[in-house]
Amino acid sequence: MKATQEKTDKTAFITGVTGQDGSYLSEFLLDKGYKVYGLIRRSSVDTTERIRDFMHHPKFELVEGDITDASCMNRLISGIQPDEVYNLAAMSHVGVSFDQPITTCQIDAVGPLNILEAIRQSSPHSRFYQASTSELFGDTTEAPQTELTTMTPNSPYAVAKLYAHQLVGLYRRAYGIFACAGILFNHESERRGEAFVTRKITKYVASLQSWMDNNSGFPVKDVDVLPLALGNIEAKRDWSHALDMVRGMWLMMQTDEPSDYVLGSGTAHTVREFLEIAFRTVGLDYKDYVIIDPKFYRPVDVNLLHADATRAKEVLGWEPTIGFGEMIDRMVQSDYGSVIECRA
Repeated sequence: MKATQEKTDKTAFITGVTGQDGSYLSEFLLDKGYKVYGLIRRSSVDTTERIRDFMHHPKFELVEGDITDASCMNRLISGIQPDEVYNLAAMSHVGVSFDQPITTCQIDAVGPLNILEAIRQSSPHSRFYQASTSELFGDTTEAPQTELTTMTPNSPYAVAKLYAHQLVGLYRRAYGIFACAGILFNHESERRGEAFVTRKITKYVASLQSWMDNNSGFPVKDVDVLPLALGNIEAKRDWSHALDMVRGMWLMMQTDEPSDYVLGSGTAHTVREFLEIAFRTVGLDYKDYVIIDPKFYRPVDVNLLHADATRAKEVLGWEPTIGFGEMIDRMVQSDYGSVIECRA
């Protein structure tokens, strides 16, 4: 059943609200008339950069808490009684999860359990969305991947996410909770964290354009600019824009029956291809600036992720609208604009 596009007076509770997906989803829901509560962890550092444009919206409210604290989740969900709960909070950097496996497990596995238990005990009418990931598929030899593809996670991050993914199905079957999971393939945007390879690339390219704005000719590696150090550039991923993904999340929550869906573009690209397109936007060749550094290789990697989102198209009416090249161009232009602002 396809969802309606009408305004609503529903209430949503979003964890991970200050992240890439959380900020886009908040804007999307506010535009539809939702009252949005966004969970934020207490911190001495300001983490609200991505949500500043709507922080003072009359229907948006930040609430402090931590998904690893079960009593906190129960108190908040019991008090808010949200129509929809979107769990987007995660330790989502695959490489870092190898260095911090226990923290990753607490946030990505125990956190969703705390939320599901709070819904079961205090707000059983609430619909629940879990942000699953294509990393669940790990080293599967099946491609492209669907909702039924074998899952063999290949990192602490993916293992923790698989635990949460299985919980969604369990709570759906055992307690009748409307719980669904979006198996989202890689998605990027201008708001992507700077630790991720895609933003590392687009920020670097933007800095090269800035150099050319102020100098004649092209920058020379190790003379005018430092090289861009990367790991496995042959890894293949299925990339989409985050704006398309948050629309898919919402569509999953509007159906009559809860289920899990793969979301992805259906086309896989290597990191090398990402480099080629990003550098081409400023008229340069990535080979003149990129070096391969073994320290950026993961202990175990996933070489091919390729989505088959047929079910989401047929049931939800979902399709991506922003292509691979457009996504990269948006990111480079945004990073270039940030460089200009800093320079000013």
